[in-house]
Amino acid sequence: MKIILIRHGLTAGNLQKRYVGRTDEPLCPQGIADAQRAGCFLSVAKVVVSPALRARQTASLLFPKADQRAARDLREMDFGAFEGKTADEMACDAAYRAWVEGNCQDVCPGGEGAAGFSARVCSAFDWAVRRYISSKEDPLIVVAHGGTLMAIMGRYAVPGREYWQWHVPALNGWRAQLDRTAWDACPRLTAYARMEAIRL
Repeated sequence: MKIILIRHGLTAGNLQKRYVGRTDEPLCPQGIADAQRAGCFLSVAKVVVSPALRARQTASLLFPKADQRAARDLREMDFGAFEGKTADEMACDAAYRAWVEGNCQDVCPGGEGAAGFSARVCSAFDWAVRRYISSKEDPLIVVAHGGTLMAIMGRYAVPGREYWQWHVPALNGWRAQLDRTAWDACPRLTAYARMEAIRL
């Protein structure tokens, strides 16, 4: 079964390099224009999306005729006290510096940690995969967030890489394959490739 993972288009917070997790901001004008330039994929019937506005808008622009299935736990990491701020704005924040020095693994004050975030995202992805396997649908297309894609690829892609090595810019993503018959015993994404400019 084909898997296509797409990061949403640009938002104002992305352009300003802010930590945007739980904040439900829309695509900015550039993000909308970029998605429109990427083109519409009219033949796609269903898309799994993060419930965040920026993901739903991106899916609507790329797949205007597709039925969107929102999966709540595919939303981006909750950055807690760091939400909406830039690294420069928090340069003197002791809690932020400690979080960065810990390779961003610890729980953000008032938010999530890397392990909990990855666990919820991968549980939601596994739910979507099983639903598509049982209904024999193909491909599974997910429109979500940078962190969401990194968590999925970091957990399931073979050969593996570090979490941060799965980062992709807005409107980029990953294409992969999975074996429907082996997912229960060996959940793996294989033969993956970087997808640029939404070339499906």
